[in-house]
Order: sequence, then structure tokens, then C-alpha cells
Amino acid sequence: MTRLRKLAAGSTALLAGLLPLALAAPAGAHGAVSNPMSRVVACGPDGGRRAESAACRAAVSANGGSFDDWSNLRVPDVAGKDRELIPDGKLCSGGLDAYKGLDLARSDWPVTNLRAGADFTFTYRETIPHKGTFRMYVTKAGYSPTEPLRWSDLGSEPFLEVTDPPHKADTYVIKGKLPASRSGRHLIYTVWQNSDTPDTYYSCSDVVFGAKPVAGAPAARPSGTGSPNPAARDAGGASQAAPIPVATSTNSRLPLMAAGLGVALAACVLVGGAVVIRRRGRRPLGTHRQRG
Repeated sequence: MTRLRKLAAGSTALLAGLLPLALAAPAGAHGAVSNPMSRVVACGPDGGRRAESAACRAAVSANGGSFDDWSNLRVPDVAGKDRELIPDGKLCSGGLDAYKGLDLARSDWPVTNLRAGADFTFTYRETIPHKGTFRMYVTKAGYSPTEPLRWSDLGSEPFLEVTDPPHKADTYVIKGKLPASRSGRHLIYTVWQNSDTPDTYYSCSDVVFGAKPVAGAPAARPSGTGSPNPAARDAGGASQAAPIPVATSTNSRLPLMAAGLGVALAACVLVGGAVVIRRRGRRPLGTHRQRG
């Protein structure tokens, strides 16, 4: 086999190997709370009408860009030292500049209506699954959404803690009971500490607690696979957050796909150039000039 043939064969193999990787590689992101809907999801590409709210528009403006990478709000090497490493006033962004718009102290963030003390199914949508522990905190009585969120606004212990909950359809399903001693507007703060990576994820979900459930009345049973209508309500009266389509990870895959396709295109050019050079280097028989 000539050198040119080897070059062409190698380029073709490179193209065949890189193209599937470019199209099928996983997103460089991982997850966020989808119910009760977190700020980053509400203001992201699948937030629907929530993304058009004044709070989300202000967050995008303060952020200097959109929240397309909604599932990548993570901080490495925290190792459980959340209160030491994540500064007051920056809990919702995890202290990351790329998400600083989520820390705005406002009373008009999109909310999920909940029943205090009710059973509830939290959902956490992921684009890459991980092992780890979810810890959920709720703001104390007297919480003011117009003040920057501080660690002192949260209880010292989570009201719910679950390790490696069930996983279904790209969603972690976390069953628990909502705090019974809350009413009005509050914030549920979720910490997801991975055990198979050094990363920890942070989410802020704005909620409004209504009256406690009446004895014998059906408890709230929202799920991440419920009605796609954001306004739909379950038997217990908790508003359902719209499930996030699987396609949401596409945005974070675009740079990788583009890079892979660029390499594939370069390989095609290389193969074509080699063929042209090879053809030019060969003169058909009978075309040699005779010298007089």
C-alpha cells in the first residue's frame, strides 16, 4: 500500500471514529431540582412562562447571559464544607459568577405552591447520573426574600436527607414530608453531594406554603412525570412543575458536536486532497511529449 493510500485509509478511519463520538457524547452538565422548580430551571430554556417573568429577566441581565447550561451549577472539592466555602448571599449560585443572577434578592421569583406538612415527591432532573446524597433545607420563620440568602436563614439540619434515591427517566425521585411549621413564601435549598465525583450541586426553589392538610384529606403527591401543564394540580393542591424534556441536554452538547464535526470535515478535506495529489502525480500513458 502506498503512502497516500495509507494516509487516506487512516483519515477515513479517523472520520468514522470521531463522528459517532461527536454526535453521541454526553452533555457536560449534570442536574437541578425540577419540582419544586428551582430558579435555574425556571429561568432556563425549558422554564416556559416562568422564564419570561420579571425576576428571570433580571437574573439573565445580572448574569450577563442566559441559563442554557442549567444543569451545570456545581462546585468541586467542597466535601461537605458547604457553610465554610459557599459565601452568604451567594448560596443560589454556589458562589459561581456564571450563575450570579440567581442570587438576586427579590419577592417575585416564580414559585411552587405547597401544603405544609404534606407528603411530597421531589424530583431532580439530571443530564449525567451520579451517586450521592441529597440534603434539603428550608428557610426559617421570618425569612424575607428581599434580603440576600444567608446560611443563618436556613435550619442547621436538613428536613430531608436521602442517599442514592430511585432514578427513573433521567430523574431522581425523592419522597419525603414537607415541613409542617411553615406558611407563606419560603425557599427550599437543595445540596447534592456526589460520592462518585468531587462535585457538589446547589439549587434554590422558591415556594409558598399554604394551610396544613386537613385530617383525612388526600396528601400532595406531585411527581416529575405528571401533567406537562405547569398549572396542573394534584389531589392535595400542590402545583405541578412541568417535567423537563430529555432534549434539554442538547444545548450543552452543541460545542462538542461542533468540534467533532469540524474534525470530521478536516479529515474529509485531507482525504480529498490526498486523492487529488495522487491523481495529479500520475500521467496517463501516451501523453509524454517527444523531443525533436
